[in-house]
Amino acid sequence: MIPSREQMQKALCERHGTKMQERFNNAKVTICGLGGLGSNIAIALARAGVGHLHLIDFDKVDISNLNRQQYFTDQLDMYKTDAMKENLARIAPYVEVTCECMKITEDVIPGLFDDADIICEAFDRPEAKAMLVNGVLCEYPDKKIVSGSGMAGLDSANKIHTRKVMKNFYLCGDEEADSCMGLSLVSARVLVCAAHEATMILRLIAGETEV
Repeated sequence: MIPSREQMQKALCERHGTKMQERFNNAKVTICGLGGLGSNIAIALARAGVGHLHLIDFDKVDISNLNRQQYFTDQLDMYKTDAMKENLARIAPYVEVTCECMKITEDVIPGLFDDADIICEAFDRPEAKAMLVNGVLCEYPDKKIVSGSGMAGLDSANKIHTRKVMKNFYLCGDEEADSCMGLSLVSARVLVCAAHEATMILRLIAGETEV
Protein backbone atom coordinates (compact mmCIF):
# COMPACT_ATOMS: atom_id res chain seq x y z
CA MET A 1 0.00 0.00 0.00
CA ILE A 2 1.42 3.38 -1.03
CA PRO A 3 1.23 6.03 1.72
CA SER A 4 -0.84 9.11 0.96
CA ARG A 5 0.81 12.44 0.20
CA GLU A 6 -0.29 13.64 3.64
CA GLN A 7 1.30 10.66 5.34
CA MET A 8 4.57 11.15 3.48
CA GLN A 9 4.63 14.85 4.31
CA LYS A 10 3.92 14.20 7.97
CA ALA A 11 6.81 11.73 8.17
CA LEU A 12 9.20 14.16 6.45
CA CYS A 13 8.14 17.08 8.65
CA GLU A 14 8.76 14.98 11.74
CA ARG A 15 12.33 14.42 10.55
CA HIS A 16 13.18 17.82 9.10
CA GLY A 17 10.77 20.23 10.76
CA THR A 18 7.86 21.87 8.96
CA LYS A 19 9.67 25.05 7.86
CA MET A 20 12.68 23.15 6.52
CA GLN A 21 10.47 20.67 4.72
CA GLU A 22 8.58 23.50 3.06
CA ARG A 23 11.90 24.71 1.66
CA PHE A 24 12.66 21.21 0.35
CA ASN A 25 9.14 20.87 -1.09
CA ASN A 26 9.43 24.09 -3.08
CA ALA A 27 12.98 23.57 -4.36
CA LYS A 28 13.76 22.91 -8.02
CA VAL A 29 16.99 21.05 -8.72
CA THR A 30 18.34 20.00 -12.11
CA ILE A 31 20.68 16.99 -12.15
CA CYS A 32 22.89 16.72 -15.23
CA GLY A 33 24.04 13.13 -15.63
CA LEU A 34 22.49 10.04 -14.04
CA GLY A 35 25.53 7.82 -13.60
CA GLY A 36 27.35 6.96 -10.40
CA LEU A 37 27.03 10.48 -9.04
CA GLY A 38 23.71 11.60 -10.46
CA SER A 39 21.70 8.47 -9.75
CA ASN A 40 22.76 8.51 -6.10
CA ILE A 41 22.20 12.27 -5.80
CA ALA A 42 18.72 11.98 -7.28
CA ILE A 43 17.73 9.31 -4.77
CA ALA A 44 19.15 11.28 -1.82
CA LEU A 45 17.26 14.42 -2.82
CA ALA A 46 14.03 12.51 -3.46
CA ARG A 47 14.27 10.84 -0.06
CA ALA A 48 14.64 14.29 1.51
CA GLY A 49 11.44 15.36 -0.23
CA VAL A 50 12.91 17.88 -2.67
CA GLY A 51 9.76 18.75 -4.57
CA HIS A 52 10.93 19.18 -8.16
CA LEU A 53 13.72 17.21 -9.84
CA HIS A 54 14.73 17.79 -13.45
CA LEU A 55 16.82 14.85 -14.70
CA ILE A 56 18.96 15.05 -17.85
CA ASP A 57 20.92 12.20 -19.47
CA PHE A 58 21.17 10.60 -22.91
CA ASP A 59 22.61 7.20 -22.00
CA LYS A 60 21.11 3.75 -21.44
CA VAL A 61 21.69 1.47 -18.44
CA ASP A 62 24.57 -0.90 -19.15
CA ILE A 63 25.76 -3.92 -17.18
CA SER A 64 29.01 -2.03 -16.46
CA ASN A 65 26.98 0.58 -14.55
CA LEU A 66 25.56 -1.82 -11.97
CA ASN A 67 28.61 -1.78 -9.68
CA ARG A 68 27.95 1.82 -8.60
CA GLN A 69 24.78 3.25 -10.17
CA GLN A 70 21.28 3.00 -8.72
CA TYR A 71 19.69 0.75 -11.33
CA PHE A 72 18.59 -2.88 -11.44
CA THR A 73 19.33 -5.80 -13.75
CA ASP A 74 15.82 -5.72 -15.22
CA GLN A 75 16.45 -2.11 -16.29
CA LEU A 76 19.36 -2.92 -18.60
CA ASP A 77 19.05 -1.12 -21.96
CA MET A 78 16.48 1.32 -20.58
CA TYR A 79 17.25 5.00 -20.93
CA LYS A 80 18.59 6.18 -17.59
CA THR A 81 16.02 8.96 -17.45
CA ASP A 82 13.19 6.41 -17.71
CA ALA A 83 14.79 3.98 -15.28
CA MET A 84 15.52 6.65 -12.66
CA LYS A 85 12.03 8.12 -12.94
CA GLU A 86 10.67 4.62 -12.35
CA ASN A 87 12.88 4.12 -9.28
CA LEU A 88 12.08 7.52 -7.80
CA ALA A 89 8.36 6.85 -8.18
CA ARG A 90 8.80 3.86 -5.87
CA ILE A 91 10.85 5.85 -3.34
CA ALA A 92 9.09 9.23 -3.34
CA PRO A 93 5.88 9.03 -5.38
CA TYR A 94 4.87 12.65 -4.79
CA VAL A 95 8.10 14.28 -5.96
CA GLU A 96 7.62 15.94 -9.35
CA VAL A 97 10.15 14.42 -11.75
CA THR A 98 10.68 15.74 -15.27
CA CYS A 99 13.14 14.08 -17.62
CA GLU A 100 14.98 15.03 -20.77
CA CYS A 101 16.80 12.33 -22.70
CA MET A 102 19.44 14.49 -24.33
CA LYS A 103 23.14 15.22 -24.44
CA ILE A 104 24.06 18.59 -22.97
CA THR A 105 26.34 20.61 -25.21
CA GLU A 106 27.54 24.16 -24.90
CA ASP A 107 24.95 25.48 -27.35
CA VAL A 108 21.91 24.11 -25.44
CA ILE A 109 22.85 25.58 -22.05
CA PRO A 110 21.13 28.96 -22.65
CA GLY A 111 17.51 28.44 -21.62
CA LEU A 112 18.02 24.92 -20.27
CA PHE A 113 18.16 25.90 -16.60
CA ASP A 114 15.74 28.81 -16.49
CA ASP A 115 13.48 27.07 -13.95
CA ALA A 116 16.21 25.59 -11.76
CA ASP A 117 17.08 26.92 -8.31
CA ILE A 118 20.24 24.78 -8.15
CA ILE A 119 22.12 22.96 -10.91
CA CYS A 120 24.00 19.74 -10.15
CA GLU A 121 26.83 18.60 -12.41
CA ALA A 122 27.24 14.81 -12.30
CA PHE A 123 29.09 13.90 -15.51
CA ASP A 124 31.89 11.35 -15.87
CA ARG A 125 34.29 13.12 -18.22
CA PRO A 126 36.37 16.10 -17.04
CA GLU A 127 35.86 18.02 -20.28
CA ALA A 128 32.08 17.66 -20.00
CA LYS A 129 32.22 18.82 -16.39
CA ALA A 130 34.23 21.90 -17.32
CA MET A 131 31.93 22.68 -20.25
CA LEU A 132 28.82 22.59 -18.06
CA VAL A 133 30.29 24.52 -15.14
CA ASN A 134 31.73 27.23 -17.38
CA GLY A 135 28.49 27.45 -19.34
CA VAL A 136 26.37 27.82 -16.21
CA LEU A 137 28.69 30.40 -14.66
CA CYS A 138 28.51 32.40 -17.89
CA GLU A 139 24.80 32.07 -18.71
CA TYR A 140 23.41 31.84 -15.16
CA PRO A 141 25.79 33.78 -12.90
CA ASP A 142 23.15 34.14 -10.18
CA LYS A 143 22.34 30.42 -9.97
CA LYS A 144 24.23 27.99 -7.75
CA ILE A 145 25.99 24.98 -9.24
CA VAL A 146 27.37 21.98 -7.35
CA SER A 147 29.92 19.83 -9.17
CA GLY A 148 32.02 16.72 -8.53
CA SER A 149 35.67 16.05 -9.30
CA GLY A 150 37.75 13.14 -8.04
CA MET A 151 36.07 10.06 -6.62
CA ALA A 152 37.79 7.16 -8.35
CA GLY A 153 39.95 4.44 -6.82
CA LEU A 154 40.20 3.12 -3.28
CA ASP A 155 42.02 5.97 -1.58
CA SER A 156 40.70 7.16 1.77
CA ALA A 157 37.15 8.46 1.69
CA ASN A 158 38.30 11.14 4.12
CA LYS A 159 40.07 12.90 1.25
CA ILE A 160 36.73 13.70 -0.36
CA HIS A 161 35.57 17.15 0.68
CA THR A 162 33.36 20.05 -0.38
CA ARG A 163 34.98 23.33 -1.36
CA LYS A 164 33.39 26.67 -2.19
CA VAL A 165 35.31 27.72 -5.29
CA MET A 166 33.50 31.03 -5.77
CA LYS A 167 30.25 32.69 -4.75
CA ASN A 168 27.87 30.27 -6.55
CA PHE A 169 30.19 27.36 -7.41
CA TYR A 170 30.77 24.39 -5.09
CA LEU A 171 33.09 21.46 -5.86
CA CYS A 172 32.96 18.03 -4.20
CA GLY A 173 35.57 15.25 -4.39
CA ASP A 174 39.29 14.81 -3.79
CA GLU A 175 39.96 16.88 -6.97
CA GLU A 176 42.61 14.36 -8.07
CA ALA A 177 41.39 10.80 -8.71
CA ASP A 178 39.38 10.97 -11.93
CA SER A 179 38.31 7.92 -13.92
CA CYS A 180 40.11 9.22 -17.02
CA MET A 181 43.38 8.43 -15.21
CA GLY A 182 42.59 4.70 -15.39
CA LEU A 183 41.50 4.40 -11.78
CA SER A 184 38.50 2.21 -11.13
CA LEU A 185 35.17 3.62 -10.01
CA VAL A 186 34.09 1.80 -6.85
CA SER A 187 30.56 2.18 -5.52
CA ALA A 188 31.43 3.18 -1.94
CA ARG A 189 33.77 6.05 -2.83
CA VAL A 190 31.53 7.31 -5.62
CA LEU A 191 28.65 7.26 -3.14
CA VAL A 192 30.67 9.38 -0.68
CA CYS A 193 31.19 12.04 -3.34
CA ALA A 194 27.53 11.88 -4.34
CA ALA A 195 26.57 12.32 -0.69
CA HIS A 196 28.74 15.45 -0.52
CA GLU A 197 26.98 16.90 -3.55
CA ALA A 198 23.51 16.03 -2.25
CA THR A 199 24.31 17.43 1.20
CA MET A 200 25.58 20.70 -0.26
CA ILE A 201 22.43 21.01 -2.38
CA LEU A 202 20.24 20.48 0.68
CA ARG A 203 22.28 23.03 2.63
CA LEU A 204 21.82 25.57 -0.15
CA ILE A 205 18.07 24.94 -0.18
CA ALA A 206 18.11 25.50 3.57
CA GLY A 207 19.83 28.86 3.07
CA GLU A 208 23.31 27.74 4.17
CA THR A 209 25.86 29.03 1.68
CA GLU A 210 29.08 27.94 3.39
CA VAL A 211 30.54 24.43 3.26
